[in-house]
Amino acid sequence: MASDLGGVPHLPAVTVEPVDLTDRLDEALMVQALAFGLTHAEVEVRRPIVRRHLGQAGARSLAALTDTGRLVGFVYGMPNDRAHWWSTVVEPYLRATGSETWLDDAFVITELHVHPRFQGRGLGRGLITAITDGAAEPRSILSAIDIESPARGLYRSLGYQDLARRVHFPSAPRPYAVMGAPLPLSRGN
Repeated sequence: MASDLGGVPHLPAVTVEPVDLTDRLDEALMVQALAFGLTHAEVEVRRPIVRRHLGQAGARSLAALTDTGRLVGFVYGMPNDRAHWWSTVVEPYLRATGSETWLDDAFVITELHVHPRFQGRGLGRGLITAITDGAAEPRSILSAIDIESPARGLYRSLGYQDLARRVHFPSAPRPYAVMGAPLPLSRGN
């Protein structure tokens, strides 16, 4: 499944490969901290959450690795389960927009992060398309901070559309948007 995403001068070539993120959790959380601006305390709160997610049935993860094996991006997700915390938070927002059925038969992109030095090279696109290409579900859902950002632009270019906006997660300072796309994802730019 390795796909080459190199080609930018002064940065090493990168491939997208399956990885057991539990074995590389420190690296993944460092990338997330840099990409998302997390404090050390916020990273430590996420550590057991990520471990729990990766233990869920059907959870899968991929990493963007340099030719020296350095992890510079990752994605993980799983088939959605309405009993999961995320689903219980977003369900009322989706119900209010008539989009509640998106919680069924969907593959959730739980986390997708790329090291800031490696952003803008197509790594996020490569990670998300590779993981959803392996999903058995007919659609994918995710949540992203509800601002116009490169991440939201990427998701839209892949076919994701807003299903609910101004979604508030407990302890998150900013609102999120829930987005959904049919699978396979669009390969358009």
